[in-house]
Amino acid sequence: MTAKQPSRTKNFLIVFDRQAGRRLQLLEFDDDAEAAVTRYQELEAENADNPRMDIVLVGAESLDAIRITHASYFTEGVSTAKEVESYLEKIMLEHGVAI
Repeated sequence: MTAKQPSRTKNFLIVFDRQAGRRLQLLEFDDDAEAAVTRYQELEAENADNPRMDIVLVGAESLDAIRITHASYFTEGVSTAKEVESYLEKIMLEHGVAI
């Protein structure tokens, strides 16, 4: 049995226009949390007087994970319960957790 490599958290920054109901930006910072936080703070300051904007910084193993956990920010469709269940089962198996 081989040891699993620790997962590497990637940082994603989402800029979402609540009024229009659409994502304006999706930025990936890989594992550079410092750059992600800096850009997040810049965008928050730029949009401080604009209540329709959501600026969201999220960490996850992949963009696929973000699409499931933060589905409302992805207009191409909302994850079904079955998709969420399948994703969670996959993660559990990858980490050796019995289902």
